[in-house]
Amino acid sequence: MTGLFDVTGKVAIVTGASRGIGQAIATRYAEAGMKVALVSRKQDALDAVAEELRAKGADVLPIAAHNGDKAALTAMVEVVAARYGGVDVLVNNAATNPHFGPVLDAPDSMWQKTLEVNIMGPMWLAQAIVPVMRQRGGGKIINVASVNGLRPGTMQGIYSATKAAVINLTQTLAMELAADNIQVNAIAPGLIKTKFAEALWSNPDILEAVTTRTPARRIGEPDEIAGMALYLASPASSYTTGQVMVVDGGVTVPML
Repeated sequence: MTGLFDVTGKVAIVTGASRGIGQAIATRYAEAGMKVALVSRKQDALDAVAEELRAKGADVLPIAAHNGDKAALTAMVEVVAARYGGVDVLVNNAATNPHFGPVLDAPDSMWQKTLEVNIMGPMWLAQAIVPVMRQRGGGKIINVASVNGLRPGTMQGIYSATKAAVINLTQTLAMELAADNIQVNAIAPGLIKTKFAEALWSNPDILEAVTTRTPARRIGEPDEIAGMALYLASPASSYTTGQVMVVDGGVTVPML
């Protein structure tokens, strides 16, 4: 592939890559010729994904690191940079959403866990990756946020608050890193059919409520987020930074 969307030989780190949106992004990156570090908590799950991709000829590195562990994330970046000589793209996809209910009923432990994984994890990774990207002359940071970061999801207040913070962090980093030729953008998916969101789409009442107010009249598939992630990783997005790319079937379109 040549031209605007040529990412052949680029090195990417994708967190939460063992399933769902992260796996879809990692797969499309690998198919496009990128070298991909697959990151999540469990090594065995990553190894299974890596085996599938290697069978297709992909160059992937499965490496376990918890998104709430700064030391583990920093060490992971060092391993990937040493293996491939640098890193061009970081996809902050890993997240958690342990509390479903009113925010006033949530124990502090739920807040702390969600803040650590959803906000501090991406920040720690940015701190580790930016010096590596500067050595490469630039790079791409892609944060997977959510439409819940634009407007809160029912009974998902903690998660929504962290995704709003991810969007603001994206814009702040975009301003601070533009001079380094590092573009920072966010993807805000609507409801996607993943195991992460299964509690929502497997509930008939919630699924009907969402699809009824979605112009596309359906929820999304993980691969439908991967295309946006490929654009944001490619030269085509060289003048795109600080943006929130909403991929939601139209659910956030104002409707009378």
